[in-house]
Amino acid sequence: MTATNDQRKIRYAVVGLGWFAQEAALPSFVHAENSELVALVSDDATKREELSKKYGIKHTYSYEQYEDCLTSGEVDAVYIALPNHLHCEYTVRAANQAIHVLCEKPMATTEQECNAMIKAANDNNVKLMIAYRLHLEEANLQAVEIVRSKQIGEPRIFNSVFTQQVEEGNIRLRDATGGGTLYDIGIYCINAARYILQDEPIEVFAVAANNGEERFSEVEEMTSVILRFPNERLATFTCSFGGASVSSYQIVGTQGDLRVESAYAWQGELKHYLTINGETQERTFEDHDQLAAEFIYFSDCILQDKNPEPSGTEGLIDVSIIQALYKSIETRQPVQIETRDRHQRPTSAQTIQRPPVEETPDLIHAAAPSKES
Repeated sequence: MTATNDQRKIRYAVVGLGWFAQEAALPSFVHAENSELVALVSDDATKREELSKKYGIKHTYSYEQYEDCLTSGEVDAVYIALPNHLHCEYTVRAANQAIHVLCEKPMATTEQECNAMIKAANDNNVKLMIAYRLHLEEANLQAVEIVRSKQIGEPRIFNSVFTQQVEEGNIRLRDATGGGTLYDIGIYCINAARYILQDEPIEVFAVAANNGEERFSEVEEMTSVILRFPNERLATFTCSFGGASVSSYQIVGTQGDLRVESAYAWQGELKHYLTINGETQERTFEDHDQLAAEFIYFSDCILQDKNPEPSGTEGLIDVSIIQALYKSIETRQPVQIETRDRHQRPTSAQTIQRPPVEETPDLIHAAAPSKES
């Protein structure tokens, strides 16, 4: 779909109205000048009624009515914020109706599902983008530039910790819906290691731990991972649903290091601590509306007929790594990974900044996964 009018807006349906859609996505359309929220899809009638009133939305649909939404002529694109195990089905159905898809990460729960999503998008000539919001966020993109510029010398080590307390009953703790630490938060560490080192891992190893609490009866409490990259570089991280809120990574080079604090946060300030030859410089990056940036970027890709950088291939690679990590946990052995060519990677040219959402909306029939979220 190409634009004939620069003023045209891409019309979105938001599919799935959980806490993140309500708190982060719906309010961000006010800052996305080339995007318009026109429809809501949920099986919760109260959510549909109250949120449509709040945002002035005329069109609402249940999941059974999803096809009606896709064929209504009112929608150009869908933002899929459903549980992980539903991403493939709802993406393929949208693509088959020539509707563009912005799908939350993880892209899906298996490589086979990812490939089906990519094929559906290609067969129907629609854009498919995976919602890697940090590919548009200044602090993370500046970290990429610092490493690429060799300010810290040759990067040798990537290390990260991403932990939070996930409360019992949360969908992230259910195996059937694609929960678990690696799919939910470990994917951020994997993706950051890949965009910081600008490369793909060739071997992985992982260990899972569980303190035996009832809330961790279906998924692991925490996972520690080692990723071996070409040129004998190592990336390590630990992610946990049972620890205090920590979100940081560090890149150590031959001449210095860079630490990024609150690295994976979707709101609030982010900070850099860059140390070269024993001298540390601190830099603060202001809070911005990261979801608005995603909608602006994806809408521009549709309007200008450009391929999104966080593509289906980007999503597929992370899912294939996660599957290899779970195989490593099961076998207690390192697992070799077949490297894929990835020519397109995020750079600072993709930075998009919009003001932060002014107030946190009241959630309707939804709860944040943790008290810190």
